[in-house]
Amino acid sequence: MNPSRRLASQRGLTIFGMVALAVILFCVAVLLMRIYPVVTEYLTIRKVVNQIMHADPGSPTEVRTKFERATEIEYGIQSISSKDLDIKQVDDRMTTSFAYTAEVPVFEPVVYLTFKFSGSASNGGGAGPKTP
Repeated sequence: MNPSRRLASQRGLTIFGMVALAVILFCVAVLLMRIYPVVTEYLTIRKVVNQIMHADPGSPTEVRTKFERATEIEYGIQSISSKDLDIKQVDDRMTTSFAYTAEVPVFEPVVYLTFKFSGSASNGGGAGPKTP
């Protein structure tokens, strides 16, 4: 067999290809490491609000107090406080919602990712129209 034909049929990654792949994987890993805390904080806030509303609080003040207690325990919640909760009470049904933005620096002075998070939870109060 001709040696030049054998080389032509070989396939694989060159050193340049491996370096390029390593750089791309490194950039993706850095991006994921920067995004992870922001997403984790949102999931924690959503979990806390759902737990508070599942406990069927009696008033908006009680919701805010319970949220403040939860933020003292969960050190991951720093983006919002109890004042940022939007609590609406209609008859015996209460809905608590929140919304906030978080900026993640990717390449500090130039590139940022902006995330807009929102969520809401309701207590079991009035589940719908009453039928006679």
